[in-house]
Amino acid sequence: MSEEILINVTPQETRIAVVENGVLQEVHVERARRRGLVGNIYKGRISRVLPGMQAAFVDIGLQRTAFLHASDIVNQPAEWATGEERRSGVIADLVKEGQEVTVQVIKDPLGTKGARLTTHITLPSRYLVLMPTARNVGISQKIEGEVERQRLKEIVIGLAGEEGGGYIVRTAAEEADAEALRADMEYLRKLWESVRERATSAGPGSVVYEDLPLVLRALRDLVDVDIEKVRVDSRENYKKALSFAQQFVPQVAPRIEYYPGERPIFDLYGIEDEIQKALERRVLLKSGGYLIIDQTEAMTTIDVNTGAYVGHRTLEETIFKTNLEAAQAIARQLRLRNLGGIIIIDFIDMLEEDHKRQVLAALEKNLELDRTKSHISEVSALGLVQMTRKRTRESLEHVLCAPCPTCQARGSLKTPETVCYEIFRELLREARQFDVQQYLVLASQEVVDVLLDEEATSLAELETFIGKPIKLQVEALYTQEQFDVVLM
Repeated sequence: MSEEILINVTPQETRIAVVENGVLQEVHVERARRRGLVGNIYKGRISRVLPGMQAAFVDIGLQRTAFLHASDIVNQPAEWATGEERRSGVIADLVKEGQEVTVQVIKDPLGTKGARLTTHITLPSRYLVLMPTARNVGISQKIEGEVERQRLKEIVIGLAGEEGGGYIVRTAAEEADAEALRADMEYLRKLWESVRERATSAGPGSVVYEDLPLVLRALRDLVDVDIEKVRVDSRENYKKALSFAQQFVPQVAPRIEYYPGERPIFDLYGIEDEIQKALERRVLLKSGGYLIIDQTEAMTTIDVNTGAYVGHRTLEETIFKTNLEAAQAIARQLRLRNLGGIIIIDFIDMLEEDHKRQVLAALEKNLELDRTKSHISEVSALGLVQMTRKRTRESLEHVLCAPCPTCQARGSLKTPETVCYEIFRELLREARQFDVQQYLVLASQEVVDVLLDEEATSLAELETFIGKPIKLQVEALYTQEQFDVVLM
């Protein structure tokens, strides 16, 4: 599989595209004025304890207080605690209002919710993740070979010795030698000592540790053996990336290239068009079918439709082929749009059990390429596929878009006819309360057109009924739902 990472940098924004076999699979966006917080470590102060929710609000210096659940609190902040110790106790026994705590962000603020925190600190490097408050060694599930898993575990346990702390061996560590793992471990230990020293002296609401900028995080987290090239269109960031790679991931350094072309790098690969498509509800399938993706606060729903695809054999075969194609497209869209939380997929109803199993297997296989952890729970009695995908940062739509001020994010507007009837009711209401010479209705062009055309008779009858003239005036800045009745 051919895989490339394209990095587009401007002073205001950094964008990263992961392209596999010429097809865009992931987009990461970081803006200078609103950098992601996941991985950052703060010195916070408990502002409120909520026994009913087994959680606490923590002031870490952000606009909104952050959220810390009891299950994310280490009982002994200064000691090594096991997983069982970390999850014991109730919130009132673990923290008190006004208490200072060192916390790490595990979820960015999403919508109206504040950041999600933990006191179980983790520090990632190229091959390892250090867990200072744990003792165990874990291996990435994506390293499948049992012999390789055992080899890596033995090396890490041997290198860790009696110094304490737990480690997760990352996917990139597959086939890495003991010396590379030792260098990573030494770097992480020094970093943790630095973090502990800063946390001791820092005041509440201050940043103790800030994760790397997006360009360097991409080299640390996204680059693996399948990556053929990393192309950067900023000379300054190319030098930074090269320097970082030579120091921490030397095998990646030869693959980093500077792109000096006059044509924007994202245009060259058609990335801008793909990003635009990723913001639309409808996703067209090659067969003629399509997906409808609706993102709500509670969940994301995906509906599969045959559309223009009529097939060549039976209806069941047509549905089966559409669902197979949809399974591949859905896995890509989840990565591309960075959709997380609860996801409900409504495949087209299939009669044959074997077809259902094959579609589900195709979805699971395509999700294996996703770096973000997902879990397909079950197929409901209604034939809906229920799944979850870990959500740590905002979706592409939430990063690039804002709710529509006209429809208030409903996705629909009242029809001009509906607004006309609201105006009639308001005129009757005013006529019963006030004695005036005439009424002036201010409304949008669409509403005034309906009042003068389809509803002209109704308007004339209302004038006769209330005994006062009604004048109309178009307000160009009014939305279709806005109107005012002025007493004159």
